Amino acid sequence: MRLTLRAKAISVCDDKISKKGEGVGLSFYAFFANKNDDPDLLMEAAEWWIKTHALDHFEKATKIREMIRSGQ
Repeated sequence: MRLTLRAKAISVCDDKISKKGEGVGLSFYAFFANKNDDPDLLMEAAEWWIKTHALDHFEKATKIREMIRSGQ
């Protein structure tokens, strides 16, 4: 996953956790606006989430943040 997407994902996770608490879940769609203005980036996130890590549709934001921070 490219560095800009990693930074965006961590920022989104931090924001969701601060607003809704440690138990909040999210999907990779949370990293994007409600329109598909960058399909390549969306597919990159989807591949990381679905193919690389076989994650469920919704995962805890804390788990995703730690995975990204650890370089996975």
